[in-house]
Amino acid sequence: MIIKILGSGCKSCLKLAENTVAALKEIEMEADIIKVTDFKDIMVYGVMSTPALVIDEKVVSFGKVLKPKEIGKILENIN
Repeated sequence: MIIKILGSGCKSCLKLAENTVAALKEIEMEADIIKVTDFKDIMVYGVMSTPALVIDEKVVSFGKVLKPKEIGKILENIN
């Protein structure tokens, strides 16, 4: 599984990445986490506000910082 955090590297983007790591640990799942900061690359996903969470090339959230439990629920529903 590949998880991408889309954003400029702002405080919210860093928090979303941190919460994603916590969620993976909580549900005992492994994934590669990639931070995408280049706006040309972000625009490919059609995301107009960041931070955004992309799981296996599917945008699952944008414009907000999800809590670890929210991310965990999304991850559990994907598998």
